[in-house]
Amino acid sequence: MSPVQKYLLGAGVVVVLSWLFLPNLLFTLVVLGVIAAPIVGYLMLDPSQRARLKRIRRRGIDR
Repeated sequence: MSPVQKYLLGAGVVVVLSWLFLPNLLFTLVVLGVIAAPIVGYLMLDPSQRARLKRIRRRGIDR
């Protein structure tokens, strides 16, 4: 199982558990946090850090 699949599985578990145990407003906030956190983290990187991250991803795909 790849690391990305592990993150997605963990996020899915968090969403399902919060859906079962939290009120609607908190559930909505948890879902938005799970979706938005990686996007905001990527956007906070410098352009040089984004380029380095892209190179690392491409290198991992070529293996």
